[in-house]
Amino acid sequence: MRRRLLGIASAITIALAGTFAAAAPAQAATPPFMITKVYYDSPGKDTRSNASLNAEYVQLTNKRKTVLNLKGYYVRDKAGHVYSFTGDFKVAAGNSIVIHTGKGTNKGTHRYWGRAAYVWNNDGDTAYLRNPSGSLVDSCSWGKGGRGYTSC
Repeated sequence: MRRRLLGIASAITIALAGTFAAAAPAQAATPPFMITKVYYDSPGKDTRSNASLNAEYVQLTNKRKTVLNLKGYYVRDKAGHVYSFTGDFKVAAGNSIVIHTGKGTNKGTHRYWGRAAYVWNNDGDTAYLRNPSGSLVDSCSWGKGGRGYTSC
């Protein structure tokens, strides 16, 4: 009986250890930041007004359970338009930030690229997020015929 109980206890221990070991790589595989939405076709006509440009944006979300710093990270499109986080910019766990294409004053969770032309192509493009060393952190692609935005 004692041998049987030890065998059952050992089996439970091994099963639980396997469960915890399997969970660790999945959590480690989650990137610190993810592109969660790209509004590539601002509502209305593309007039290149600042309001229209700022209705085009990319949203990044901190997917970790701690505050993270975006310093040195950058967002780019296929054509090579780049938005860089040059100074400390901390994002709370689970929070999102929005990078608008047009001009504005950076406040809180809203950043402004300062461009006078659109970045994201309405008929298809890819948004890339890279870390300070240039490694790809996340990407989000879309094609023709969308709703004007994509959730990634």
